[in-house]
Amino acid sequence: MHSKESVILLHGLFHGRCHMRKLDAYLTREGYEVLNIGYPARKWSLEELARRVYQQTELYFTQEAPLHFVGYSMGGLLVRAILNQYRPACLGRVVQLAAPNKGSEVADFVKNSWLFKTLCGPAGQQLITNPEATQHLFGPIDYELGGIAGNRSRSPISSRIINEENDGKVSVESTRVEGMKEHLIIKATHTGVPFNKHVHRHTHYFLKHGTFQQQKEPVLQESH
Repeated sequence: MHSKESVILLHGLFHGRCHMRKLDAYLTREGYEVLNIGYPARKWSLEELARRVYQQTELYFTQEAPLHFVGYSMGGLLVRAILNQYRPACLGRVVQLAAPNKGSEVADFVKNSWLFKTLCGPAGQQLITNPEATQHLFGPIDYELGGIAGNRSRSPISSRIINEENDGKVSVESTRVEGMKEHLIIKATHTGVPFNKHVHRHTHYFLKHGTFQQQKEPVLQESH
C-alpha cells in the first residue's frame, strides 16, 4: 500500500514521457511520487488508452494517500476518460495543461485528410469540436480540476484557423470546461506549456491547495 501522495502525468498526442520530464523532476523535488506514464497515443482510441493506462497504474488506485493527475493536451482528456471509468477512492486533485476540452478547430480542419488520419490515429479523430464524438467518454467534473492555458502562438496558419486567443494548437476557450474550479492563462506556446516554470509552480500549488498560487507580480512569461 502506497503511503505517499502520488501524481500521474500524461503526455500529449505527439509527445512522450520526455516532454513531461521537467514537470516530473519538479514535482518529485516537492515530495510526490511521480508516475510519468508513456503510452502509444496515436495507436488507439481514448477509451482504449484509458484502459491501458489504468492497467499500468491500478495499484495506485487503491492507496490511502491522495492520487493526483496532471494531463497535458490530449493527456488532459485522457485523465477525464480514466476518471469517468476507473475513478479511485483516493482521488486527489487534477490539473489540465492546454487540454482541448471543447475540441480543436485545427482537428476539424484536417480531420478528413489521409495524413491526419495516418499520423494521429483513432484518438486524433476524437479531438474535433463535435461534442457527440466524445460525450460518452467524459462524466461530470465533480472533483477539483484546475486548467492552465497558453496564449502564445508561433503557428500563423493554425492561429488563423482557430481565429481567437490560442497557443498555436488549442484555443484558450477550449481549455475551459463546466465544473472546472479555476482557470489560468500563461504566456506560453502549446509545446512550451509543460516546460514553463510558472506552470510547474502553479500545478504544484493547485495539487496542494486546490487553487492556483496568487502572485504579487505578473506571472506571464513566454516559454518556447
